[in-house]
Amino acid sequence: MKEISSARVSDSCSDNPKSKSQNPKWLGLSVIAFVLVADGAAALAQEPKKVSRIGYLSSGTTASETPRSEAIRLALRELGYIEGQNIAIEFRHGQGKIDRAPQHLAEMVRLNVDILVITGGEEWIRAAQNATRTIPIVMTGTGSDPVEEGLVESLARPGGNVTGITNITKELGGKRLELLKQSIPKLAHVAVLYNPAAPGSVRELKEDLPIAARALGLTVRSWEIRPPDGFEQVFAALNKQRPDGLYVTSGPQMGANRKRFADFALKSRLPSTMPTREFVNIGGLMCYGADLADSYRRVASYVDKILKGAKPADLPVEQPTKFELVINLKTAKQIGLTIPPNVLARADRVIR
Repeated sequence: MKEISSARVSDSCSDNPKSKSQNPKWLGLSVIAFVLVADGAAALAQEPKKVSRIGYLSSGTTASETPRSEAIRLALRELGYIEGQNIAIEFRHGQGKIDRAPQHLAEMVRLNVDILVITGGEEWIRAAQNATRTIPIVMTGTGSDPVEEGLVESLARPGGNVTGITNITKELGGKRLELLKQSIPKLAHVAVLYNPAAPGSVRELKEDLPIAARALGLTVRSWEIRPPDGFEQVFAALNKQRPDGLYVTSGPQMGANRKRFADFALKSRLPSTMPTREFVNIGGLMCYGADLADSYRRVASYVDKILKGAKPADLPVEQPTKFELVINLKTAKQIGLTIPPNVLARADRVIR
């Protein structure tokens, strides 16, 4: 009896490590425990990636801004930023109305975006600065000098929370007049349409165009356009005055009404020089200026650097490096104009 009892105790002893390791049940439990620990460690190692939120505010319309914002999206993708994975973009459009800026910007601040991308004018950039002094602001599409406008301390060292691309147009006004004159040798009188609420256009009108006009032997007369109701009176007056050419300045409100300008120029058979290719695509005769698609692509590099820790104050403001001349030959034909071969040969894009 004593021997049997000892044997039973030995067989059933659960404190023997060797017995546990040879027991299939204990082996299974050990494997499960190891897998759970390994999975837990992997979960800790693979924490969810931060999704950076970008606020994109445009002074223009949704339709006009989509091709430009798409250029930024593609450039960001090339840098490894993919929507829904590591970035999210909140879009807001002013539809050409500056009074919408504060509302949209207040919303972006509430959303706690990581970066604000502001397009289409110094008024919107200034509104963004008034809304936040901490969220980095990347600008593009402005035709004014950001130093003169007080948006940055200098191009080399912006000094605040604003940096980006400036499409400074100081020398472009003269070039646009020159190209219009070369296209119409008999050009003598040019009507300049501008919005007095756009600082860049006012400076262009008062400082740049008079010098160029004198050099080219042209007479320039300015006409104020005050959206939304200031178009028809000006158009009626121009039909009576009958200038030889039409010069349309840039600005958010002007861009939002580009079809009105293009339609008027066509109907009145007036050769026109417009600020961007979007005007020419819908009937304007020509435009010369910064390649906006290139400028918008370059915005992505600013976003990338800031998300990696760079401060806007230390990122130099860049000026345009690529310019384009776009000519609409369909429009030329409709208004009875033949573009000289030497001008046509300089075009980067021709609409036939």
